[in-house]
Amino acid sequence: MKKIFFIIASVCICFACSNDFISLNPPSQLNADGFYQTETDMNQAVLSAYGKLRDLYNQQFYRLGEIRSDNTTYSWLAGNPANEKGVDEFASPLLPENSFLNDTWNNSYNVILRCNIIIGRAEDATFTNEEHRKQYIGEARFLRALMYFKLNLIFGGFGLNNELLGVVKVDKEISQAEAYELERAPLQDVYNLIIEDLQYAETNLPESYSSTDVGRATRGGATAMLGKVYMHMAGYPLNKGDEYYSKAITQFRSIIGNSRYALEPSYAELFAVDNKNTAESLFEVQYKKGAPNGATGSPWNNNFAPRFSAKEVVLVGDKGGENAPTRDMSEAYETGDPRKYVSMRDGWLSASTGAWETDKYVCKYYDVSTSGSDNGNNWIELRLADIYLLYAEALVRTNGDKNEAISYVNKIRERARNTEGDPEIEVPEGLLKDLKAGDFATNDALLLAIEKERRVELAFESHRWYDLVRTGRAKEVMIAEQAYDGFPPFTWSDDMLFYPIPMTVMQSNPGKIIQNKGYTQL
Repeated sequence: MKKIFFIIASVCICFACSNDFISLNPPSQLNADGFYQTETDMNQAVLSAYGKLRDLYNQQFYRLGEIRSDNTTYSWLAGNPANEKGVDEFASPLLPENSFLNDTWNNSYNVILRCNIIIGRAEDATFTNEEHRKQYIGEARFLRALMYFKLNLIFGGFGLNNELLGVVKVDKEISQAEAYELERAPLQDVYNLIIEDLQYAETNLPESYSSTDVGRATRGGATAMLGKVYMHMAGYPLNKGDEYYSKAITQFRSIIGNSRYALEPSYAELFAVDNKNTAESLFEVQYKKGAPNGATGSPWNNNFAPRFSAKEVVLVGDKGGENAPTRDMSEAYETGDPRKYVSMRDGWLSASTGAWETDKYVCKYYDVSTSGSDNGNNWIELRLADIYLLYAEALVRTNGDKNEAISYVNKIRERARNTEGDPEIEVPEGLLKDLKAGDFATNDALLLAIEKERRVELAFESHRWYDLVRTGRAKEVMIAEQAYDGFPPFTWSDDMLFYPIPMTVMQSNPGKIIQNKGYTQL
């Protein structure tokens, strides 16, 4: 914590060497002294902040947002580290020394503090293009907002002092002495910073980029992200309700009405490794295989493969047995839904024995690794289908036009049924038929249908757990799923809705950092 969390300006920071945003070449070390002076320096600093996202999406975020939910589980074996097991099975307590919590906190603040340097120093740097100055600050503020949003979803909750707390708010460069005086901010205060950052990004980011910079944050990405922030603020634990659902609707309509964005015609092609940054994508984390030591590649195809599978599942590299779909997830798809075939498999045919191995795995991020776990898949953090479904939900929750809400759900179902699915399954008549308002006697019934559509459409994209928390459905769903899938019995506590503040953070500022309810205060 003392070496990683509070990074101050005097340390050396990694910067991307190339102006080609997609290539994301391996970083070199540049000394901070004399840096941040020119437009080129600031561009490199921005690319550095983007590059650090890979550390979070490679490992931490899918564990905390997906394995925690009813979508997936971890193939734990005796003798393995218990970190994933604690996340997966709601181990009581989920210890604050869990390495994934520590790494999530440290890597998130690494990005935040890189962004703070950019925001603080860009005004004094020499720029030949003043629009780039605003753009780089806008990108840094977008990334800072994204990190704080993730941190709030993971760690924000009721503290032992009964206050609703967010994380530590660091919005500028600080000294080491100042770092040791910081405390957790009220949850609302952190969200206020997120909103301010995204509103600045909305105003100052471009609509799009030329080919070499495609993948950087855009105005549309900021608009959509802010709408999603409002959705979470409307729900648990802030419970701001209709006012914020209405704010979300306004944001989403701006995206829905923008001709730059459209659903990818095929659900399968949306996740094809060579089909990146499509018209459906609002923001995705960029990966590229083939760099030395796999420095810019993704590990998901290997991490998600069954431990004891062979080349029937992945051709190159290890198999981690992580993020394995639950039986409940497998059965959530309608029979013949092509999205299941694109996203997961219920097993594989062993080439050595000829036997069918019933070991479920995620195949949504398939690629052939160059070596080890070096795949080329981008991670789509925010896409139009997500926005359609959130928009539909917000309309229903505010007693808006239900026919309009259902029409956006049907757009997604139409795309799904027009995607090529499992060739061994005969497509049932009426598969994924359009929904109608008359199908739902109550708003609650329609909201459950939208929730189910979000589950199968966004499966394995790390939205599910946070959806369950914000809608107040986590307790009911997780108790049922843990029993259905045969996990060890557990007694639910609402403290499980939020993760504990990592032990290293508590140790850095003893007595100042308030722990979340259900966990031990140092």
